Amino acid sequence: MLLKALIVDDEPTHIQGLVRYIKWEELGYDMPFTAESGQEALDILQNASIDVLISDVSMPVMTGIELVAKAKASQPQLQVLMISGYNEFEFVQEAMNVGAQAYVLKPIKVEEVESKLTGFRKTLTKLKQIENQAQELQQKVSGSLDIVRERFVSDVIGVADIQVEMLHSWGNLLELPASNQEIGLIVLGYDHFHSSVQDARERVVISNGFLKTVHIGLSDYDHVYVAKTGTDEIVALHINLSPLERASIEKQLAFIQNVMHEQYGSTVTIGSSRVCTAWEDVPSLYKEVKFMMARFRLMEGGQILHYDRLDESEFQQFRLREEIIPEIIQLTEDAADAHKVVDYVNNVFDMLLPQSSTLFTYVQAFGMALLSELARKQTWNKELGGEMNLEMWQKLIDCRSEAQIREVVLDYVQRHMANEKKSEASQRHNLIGKVTEYLETHFQEHITVKQIAEIHHLNASYLSVLFKKEMGKTISDFLQETRMNKAKELLNNPSIKVYEVSEQVGFQTSAYFAYLFKKTTGYTPQEYRDYH
Repeated sequence: MLLKALIVDDEPTHIQGLVRYIKWEELGYDMPFTAESGQEALDILQNASIDVLISDVSMPVMTGIELVAKAKASQPQLQVLMISGYNEFEFVQEAMNVGAQAYVLKPIKVEEVESKLTGFRKTLTKLKQIENQAQELQQKVSGSLDIVRERFVSDVIGVADIQVEMLHSWGNLLELPASNQEIGLIVLGYDHFHSSVQDARERVVISNGFLKTVHIGLSDYDHVYVAKTGTDEIVALHINLSPLERASIEKQLAFIQNVMHEQYGSTVTIGSSRVCTAWEDVPSLYKEVKFMMARFRLMEGGQILHYDRLDESEFQQFRLREEIIPEIIQLTEDAADAHKVVDYVNNVFDMLLPQSSTLFTYVQAFGMALLSELARKQTWNKELGGEMNLEMWQKLIDCRSEAQIREVVLDYVQRHMANEKKSEASQRHNLIGKVTEYLETHFQEHITVKQIAEIHHLNASYLSVLFKKEMGKTISDFLQETRMNKAKELLNNPSIKVYEVSEQVGFQTSAYFAYLFKKTTGYTPQEYRDYH
C-alpha cells in the first residue's frame, strides 16, 4: 500500500521541484498532496489520511512550527520532515520540540529528502507491525483463560492497595463472586535444592511439567486460579471453597507431590494460607505462607504446611525488620507530607498492639530500631540532631506502656520529618540560587541543561526536577524569560537595532527571536518598541 505525503511551502516553485524530482512511486509513496499555507495544510490533514508531512519552517501567518504542533496534536504518528535555511536552524530545534522527526537544509538535495522518506517508510512499517502484534496479543489473551487467570493472580498477590476499578474489571472478566468472598492461597514450591538436576534444558522441562501437573490437579474447581509466579513457584488462589472442596483439594495436593516425585524425582513443598475476606489482605497471606515455607524447608522439603504452623510472632519480627522499617525510612525520604508517614507508623502500632503474643519489650525494640535508622539517615544539623536523638532514646527507655512508646515514636517521626524538610528546602534554595545566578549572568550564551548540571556537579534530570520544584518553571522557561526581559529593556533604547537586540540576548537569528518574542508577549519586537 502506497503512503501519502503532504508538501507545504509558501513558494510554489519549491513545491513543484519536490513533486517533480522525487521518485515517489519507487519509494513507496503516492503522488503527494500540496499546500501553500499552514491553514490549507490543516484542511487537507483533516480530510485525508496523511502519513508524512514535509513543511518549510518559515512561512507567513502560520509558521511550520505552529503547523507541526497542531498536526501532531491530532495525528501523533505523523512523520514530519522540516525544510530550513542555514540561518533558521533555531526554528528547526523548536520544530523538533513539537514533534518533527527530521530536517533538511536548503538548498535541498533530492537524495537527502529521498533518504528521509525511506526512513519514514521503515518507521511507519514498524509501527504498523507493533500495532498488529498488539492486536494479535489482545486476541490471544482474550482467548486464553489460563493467561488471564495467571495475570489476575500476579496482580492480586503483588498489590497491597489494589484499586476498586481494577478488581471490578477482573470481576467482570473472570466472573468472580461479587460479595462475601472467602479468599485463600496455596503456594507450591518445587524444591530444586533437593534435586540433582543441573542441566538447564532439563530444568525447563521440569518447570513446565510442574505447571501442567498443578493445572491438571486443580482443574476441577471453578474458582481456583493458578499462576506461575517464579521459576520454581506456583500460586493457586481460591475463592469460596466449600468444606467438601477443601478436603478434596488436600488429596489433589498430595497427588501433585506424588506425580512430581515419580516423574521427575523432585519434591514439592506446599503452604496453605488462612482465609481472608478482603482483597487488600491477599498480599499479606502470600508473605505469611512464603515465610512459613522458608522456615520449614530448612529442615525438610516436600511437606504440606497449613497456616496454624506459622509462628506469628517470629513472622511479625521478620516483617518489621525486613519490610516495615525499610518502608517507613523510604516514606520519610519520598513523602512531602509528614502526615502520610505518621499515619503509616500509626497503622504499624495498630497491627502490633492488639496481638496477645506481642511483648512490651518487643514494641520497645521496634521503636529503638526505627529511631536508630532515622537518626542514621538524618541530613540536618548533626549536633542538634544528636541532642534530639539522645533525648528520644532516653524517653523510650523510660516508657512504661505501649501507648507511651507510640507517643514518643510519633513525636520523633514528626520532628525528624520537619527538620529534614527544612534542611532539604535550605539546600535546594541555595543550590537553585546559584543556578539562577549563573543563568542570569550567561543568558547570552548557548547553554544546555547538561552543561549547567555538570558545572554544579549534578545529574541533569535531577537538576531539572529540583529547579521546577523550587522555581515553578523549567530551566528553559527561566532562561527564555530572562532573555525576553532583557530584550524588552534593550528595545526601550531606540538607538539599538532589533537585530542587535537579538544578538545581545543570545539568539543566532533575528527571525527566531522575533518568533519567540511575539509568542511570549503578543507583539513583534518592532510593535513592542512602537507601543512603549
